[in-house]
Amino acid sequence: MRGTRSAVGAPAADDPAPAPAGATDPVPGSADAGAVRGVSGPWAGALALGSGCALLGAFPPYGQWWLAPVGVAMLALAVAGRRARHGALLGLLHGGAFFVPLLHWTGLYVGAFPWLLLAASQTVFLVLLGAVGPWAWRRPALLPPLTAALWVGQEALRSRLPFGGFPWGRLAFSQEDAPTLRLASLGGAPLVTFAVALAGGLLALAVLRAAARPRRRAGPALAAAGAVAVMLLGAAVPLRSPGGPEVTVAVVQGNVPRLGLDFNAQRRAVLDNHVRATLDLARRVEGGRTPRPDLVVWPENSSDIDPLRNPDARAEIDRAARAIGVPILVGAVLEGPGDKLRNAGIVWDPAAGPGATYVKQHPVPFAEYVPFRSFARKVSAQVDLVRHDFAAGDRPGVLRVGPATVGDVICFEVAYDGLVRATVTGGAGLLVVQTNNATFGMSAESAQQLAMVRLRAVEHGRPAVMASTTGVSATVTHTGRVTAETALFTEDVLVRALRPGGTSTVATSTGPAAESLACGIGVVGLLAAAVRRPRRAFAIRGRSAAEGDDA
Repeated sequence: MRGTRSAVGAPAADDPAPAPAGATDPVPGSADAGAVRGVSGPWAGALALGSGCALLGAFPPYGQWWLAPVGVAMLALAVAGRRARHGALLGLLHGGAFFVPLLHWTGLYVGAFPWLLLAASQTVFLVLLGAVGPWAWRRPALLPPLTAALWVGQEALRSRLPFGGFPWGRLAFSQEDAPTLRLASLGGAPLVTFAVALAGGLLALAVLRAAARPRRRAGPALAAAGAVAVMLLGAAVPLRSPGGPEVTVAVVQGNVPRLGLDFNAQRRAVLDNHVRATLDLARRVEGGRTPRPDLVVWPENSSDIDPLRNPDARAEIDRAARAIGVPILVGAVLEGPGDKLRNAGIVWDPAAGPGATYVKQHPVPFAEYVPFRSFARKVSAQVDLVRHDFAAGDRPGVLRVGPATVGDVICFEVAYDGLVRATVTGGAGLLVVQTNNATFGMSAESAQQLAMVRLRAVEHGRPAVMASTTGVSATVTHTGRVTAETALFTEDVLVRALRPGGTSTVATSTGPAAESLACGIGVVGLLAAAVRRPRRAFAIRGRSAAEGDDA
């Protein structure tokens, strides 16, 4: 900085000022010709890094949801007026500052390489966002909706690519305690993301206008007020109460012998823990100390010994089911087909034994199966920690468990819009997430996953249950409120009365419509920016380079 200039603001003199050192000038005829001149390179880099840190603060364990639009605004300001390659570099800084710490739990027991590789694969999509971000500034008045659309678009890509995608860290999943959460009932996670990014775009527009015309306060104030209004708008969305008959659900968290990858080295101990906890529950029920449940939910991997082939495992689960006297949804690893395995939820009846089964449809690449194993082995020998690939199921997890029809998804599947929605359109009135978080230690992974469960409950107007081997396990109402929650790495049982839903929300009925509409807005907006030249150029730092009307 020199003289009386500031990093973001106007010069003291009234005459047009030259671009500051390091600022990016609009290049006529280039894809990067924008309606603004951006901040200098070091300030842009600091903004990009800060935007990633701000976005990180919106997610558990920090949970400061209001930081999400701030992070979006900071990235938008960082890329303003820059060339695509510079925007891509800023997207890289943002993505690294966000995903590397957000996903650190993936490397707790397998080392830094898989963790950093996953973070890098997700950062690629933020690089793309940074590259196209400057185009949004070519028409500043369109900046907020185009910013929102581009964020939805990159999340849509990231949820599908590669190998079926990895939607962790979507803006929507940071809003578990925010008014914007209720918007999920209208358009699911994409609409929540759109609202958060729209607010961020409005904040960036407020800064732009304040810097370009410091004496004109109405425009910046109006844009900032619009950002606040968007973030509060969801509070006005009504949520219809489920009308189904009340059911009492017991969630058993049996815990594991030890933390880390070898938690299931004593597979029988894990099964025994869940059997013992269920038998203790049955004794409390018989003694009148606990309400009798209508169904019991065990977590993913509660029986890593195939109970359909191993008579001892089958006998133990039979014993637990007969003692409690109601069906148990058992998370089990099943052998076959061939040398493959299946990650399944089995309805275990106290009289008839194993019945309807759901097989996980989206096994996690490099954790439950290894794509291109021979090639991957040359990169890291750790791929062989996955000794057998898991086969994918081909049917939604709609299961009748006692008096309730549940929609079962397993572990990370809760992050995928279509997998959860398919259970609800298939008739599920209660959402169930069976998960195993033993390999993520005392990290925030469980809390981040619970935030997704809370959004799904609001999105589909149904209560939800999260059952974990080690915690966090929880019960959630249709409003996203957590009514019971366990601690990490403890044995515990939750028993709560829940009322299944029977009607469809707008989000359930329309499915991916909100996402498709937002992506369409993004495509049209980028095309409009490409063919239309701005009437004037605003400078975030310094005066405009040309005279004309305000944007």
